[in-house]
Formats: sequence, structure tokens, C-alpha cells
Amino acid sequence: MNLPTHCGLCPRKCGADRSAGEIGQCGAGDRLLVARAALHHWEEPCLSGPPDAETGSGTIFFTGCPLKCCYCQNYQISQEGLGKEISQQRLEEIFLELQRKGAQNLNLVTATQWLPWIIPALKNARARGLHIPVVYNTGGYERVETVRALLDVVDVWLADYKYVDSELSAQLSHAPDYSEVCEAALRQMLRQTGAPVYNDQGYLTRGVIIRHLVLPGHAEDSLRVIERMAALKKETGVPFLTSMMSQFTPFYHAAEHGLARRVTSYEYRKAVEAAINAGLTDGYMQQKSSAREEYTPPFDLEGV
Repeated sequence: MNLPTHCGLCPRKCGADRSAGEIGQCGAGDRLLVARAALHHWEEPCLSGPPDAETGSGTIFFTGCPLKCCYCQNYQISQEGLGKEISQQRLEEIFLELQRKGAQNLNLVTATQWLPWIIPALKNARARGLHIPVVYNTGGYERVETVRALLDVVDVWLADYKYVDSELSAQLSHAPDYSEVCEAALRQMLRQTGAPVYNDQGYLTRGVIIRHLVLPGHAEDSLRVIERMAALKKETGVPFLTSMMSQFTPFYHAAEHGLARRVTSYEYRKAVEAAINAGLTDGYMQQKSSAREEYTPPFDLEGV
């Protein structure tokens, strides 16, 4: 995959000539930027194990993001450009270093804008002994064509389904087409990845996890998301894991958009009960204590 001259890797299709150093709407140009690469212990247990495990998910946080979420807990890297320039060869080494440290998988966080570096780095690392599964950690705003291009690259999709309401997605993420785009991408992920597969230690090696973060004051849209997730399961016939998240914390510009508080127990419980009633019972829910700033890793360029 070559560096785009008219970038269309993400649904923005902004057309930036990144081969000439132009910066896309995602914040990416012609230099690969990474903010952190370390064992992460706070993903779903089937990816990172229990919080006190010596191993974890080998998580690489990439700079930039196709979405512009006003409440992003990783805003320093997703929207403010924090990151260190590295080469494709260094990225390859990072993959292998994380495996040597005991990572159960490689967890690529918001990676789409950097696929021209990532895909060859993975190919070369595999030739040198990389064997752990690749997890694609995404906000769900992906082109179907990009998902298809990752057929032989990604083993596990860890994807959000944030909103159904187009006005809400426009207000909070500058993406009025979010639901339509996300649902098409999820449909493709499910069809090309299939049902969950685990190894003998209980770690997920193949499959799809769909996350939904319950937002304060928007419980009704959460119910619509759950309805659509249940419909996707029925339509595709492919089981997936559901991860209902309560960890919303009013970061970045959240308060300016009416998100100045955390989710109440009632709001979260209502969403979880709806998921159970819709048959989305295979997966995870969070404790309210997850809504704490210390659950966001420090972006101190560790491992880069």
C-alpha cells in the first residue's frame, strides 16, 4: 500500500496529497507518528487478561484520528498531534519487542491513517517470527474497502458503535454519516472474520468485539444502538462479543457540548438491561469505577 496522493483511507476521503507532505483531516501526513507502545491491562479480559496479569495486550497508540470526538479521552494524540516520528523499520521492531515482553496480541489503536506503514511492517515482522493475533482497535468509522483490504492482516476487530442519531454524531464527532458508515463496516468485519475463537488460555484469537460507550443524557440513542447491534447479529448470523462501557469522563471539549458529567447508574443499567433483553449476552460490562482519569494511559512515548 503506497502513501496516498489523494488520500481516501478513511470515510472522510479528504484527498490530501500525503506523499507531498499535505496533512489529512485525520492529522496524518508523510511521517509516521506513534505516541505509546506498551503492555496494556485495561482492555476486555479476553484481550489483556486480568488487571494484575504479568502479560497484557501489546498496544500501540497511533497519532491522529478520522473522527473528531469532542470528548475523546485520548485527545492529546487523536487531535493535538502528540507523537514521535518513527520509521517503518522501527515499527516492525516494536511489534517484535511487544511479543517478547509477553503481549497476547498486537493492539493497533486508531491505525487506519498509517496503513501504508503498518501493513508492510506486519508482513516483515511475521517473516521474522511474529505470531500473535492482530487486534484492530477502531472508533468504527471505517470504509468497507479498508476493512476488506485487511482481510489477511487483522484477526480481531475491536470496534465502537457510538451513535445512531445523525445529529448527535455530527455534534459530537463531526460525522453525520457515522451510523451508516459504521454499520456497513461492522457488517463486513463480521462476515470476513466469523465467530469468536479462543486459545487454550481463554484469549480471543479471532472475532469481533463491538463496544458501546453510554453517554450522559443520551440513553435513548444507546437503546437505538443496541437495537441495531442486535439486528446486525440476526442479519449476518455471526456471533460477536458486546462490550457495554460506563467509563465516560468529561475530557477535552465535552462540557461545551452538554457532556459535563459522568453517566449515572440508572443510565448505564438501562442500556445493559436493553442489551440483555436484545440477546447480546456474550460479552462484558464495566463497573462504575471505570470512569476515572487514571484508566487513560500516559502518552509519554513509552516504548517508541
